[in-house]
Amino acid sequence: MDKKVRVRFAPSPTGPLHIGGVRTALYNYLFAKQHQGDFILRIEDTDSQRFVPGAEEYIQETFDWLGLEFDESPKKGGQYGPYRQSERKDIYRQYVWQLLEKGKAYIAFDTPEELEKKRKEIPNFQYDASTRNRMRNSLSLSKEETQALLDSHSQYVVRIKIEPGIDITVDDLIRGKVTINSSVLDDKVIYKSADELPTYHLANVVDDHLMQITHVIRGEEWLPSAPLHVWLYKSFGWEDSMPQFAHLPLLLKPEGSGKLSKRDGDRLGFPVFPLQWKDPKTGEIFSGYRESGYLPEAVINFLALLGWNPGTEQEIFSLEELIGAFSFERCSKSGARFDYEKARWFNHKYILATPDEKIAAMFMPVLKEKNIPASRDYVTRVVGLVKDRVSFVKELWDQSSYFFVAPTVYDEKTVRKRWKAETPDQMRELIGILEKMDDFSAENQEKVIMKWIQDNGYHLGNVMNAFRLALVGEGKGPHIFDITVLLGKEETISRLKKAIETIPTPHV
Repeated sequence: MDKKVRVRFAPSPTGPLHIGGVRTALYNYLFAKQHQGDFILRIEDTDSQRFVPGAEEYIQETFDWLGLEFDESPKKGGQYGPYRQSERKDIYRQYVWQLLEKGKAYIAFDTPEELEKKRKEIPNFQYDASTRNRMRNSLSLSKEETQALLDSHSQYVVRIKIEPGIDITVDDLIRGKVTINSSVLDDKVIYKSADELPTYHLANVVDDHLMQITHVIRGEEWLPSAPLHVWLYKSFGWEDSMPQFAHLPLLLKPEGSGKLSKRDGDRLGFPVFPLQWKDPKTGEIFSGYRESGYLPEAVINFLALLGWNPGTEQEIFSLEELIGAFSFERCSKSGARFDYEKARWFNHKYILATPDEKIAAMFMPVLKEKNIPASRDYVTRVVGLVKDRVSFVKELWDQSSYFFVAPTVYDEKTVRKRWKAETPDQMRELIGILEKMDDFSAENQEKVIMKWIQDNGYHLGNVMNAFRLALVGEGKGPHIFDITVLLGKEETISRLKKAIETIPTPHV
């Protein structure tokens, strides 16, 4: 590529960022970094009616958590700022008047009531070449009438002037050449005097041009707007700087048809937002991947494979591997079904791959909430024994609570199956063996206890499962001698004595 690759992620701060938006940003990031390019955050806040306080901060915090750093942004700055569209009013205004002077746009004074009347009069009404001369605008009014309305501060909009009968071709990196005829386009509003702000269409094109964006990578839902953006580029005479487009496949519901929505997450119990979000108006709280216990690396890996595949059987990718492997050629044209169970699988895999010390640090707050005093070293050793059994850090407590708190109740099913009439005497013998041990390593315990069971002809399963029941309270957990080493001799013996005292001895 001759020019330096520059891509932008341009969300609107109208609420929490959807997980589909995160995937779009991720693909922008992967493509930019693969080509040593720039990854830019631009906040498209021209729709003042829909602005939600805190939404922009939420967007930035999402990418801080994911570790996807922007090269330019409202927070970081850069030579092409400002990076909030609301701060670029003066820039847009000059380009609006440029289009007006070139005859590529016109001023329209139609009120909402007048437009609604036309919609009732004309079936499938569209403000375009066939209807514009019947409306109240600078094309149908005289210069004097137009100026009089402007002098009286009448509210107006500026519309792009679309000439009919012209083929517009969008060269899309995923979908190939997409051609439509301009006759199907309406004269979109590109500027509103009411708030002195452009609409999405004009602001998008002007900013992409001025910020030297080389590739526009966005969701499939924006494909219908691409021909208009091509038309705007040509209206300005910017054909040579027109970016290449890539429209990504939709994220689909886990089941049924249609695109992924918050209702799907509510119904099936998974987040559709990267971080927890509290609605500033209603106070309603929506779950996020971070607060649900997902690791950022797992979320990135999972999202990368929704709509793109590497062409191999590999599923686990580091961020650097994704940067190296990503390509638009292997992006799907059809929608990608959202598999939330696969997201859990990825998180499990990343927990396994994460150092025990790091998982322990994430588990410590859970223990603190439960008022469990434990050293970081001890927690790290516990994590190492049980993390292969969980998909989320919060599940560690259910799998490891017995390492921190001795059982007070015992699983009835295991008691019935394993706690026999002879068990209390066997456990007392076991206590005597443990008390005499100077070497309490797992290897020595296993050697001595296995010999004791064999020499006495005891039932191996009953003895060892009764031993586990006394330590854990039920028939679960890692290798039993890993448990006893971590609990220590004194605690192991104490739990055996407690079980003998607590569990009723069955009658013969």
